[in-house]
Amino acid sequence: MKRKVIALIAHDNKKQELVDWACRNREKLAAYELCGTGHTAKLVEEATGLPVQAYLSGPLGGDQQIGAHIAEGKIDMAIFFCDPLTAQPHDPDVKALLRIAVVYDVPIATNQATADCLLK
Repeated sequence: MKRKVIALIAHDNKKQELVDWACRNREKLAAYELCGTGHTAKLVEEATGLPVQAYLSGPLGGDQQIGAHIAEGKIDMAIFFCDPLTAQPHDPDVKALLRIAVVYDVPIATNQATADCLLK
């Protein structure tokens, strides 16, 4: 049976929060295949020791890559710690990713509380 895939994404001001969350949930995350946008994937992989397939960074197309994989049925869940207080130059890409997750009924957590619920 194929393991489910979780995408890990975080805006710059939320990367450490996602890394800390991933470390606390390392055992649960080990049951999944992990992927993520550029620097976030690298940080999570280094901190947890778990393999994380890295796509491009978000502003360079990583959000769109993950959205495409959601549309193709290759990603089962997304954890996206977004920063609502900082303007993002690639905001249209972020909105497109959120929209595609809703269209394809893929759970997407945008904060720790929701991410914790998804892993239970």
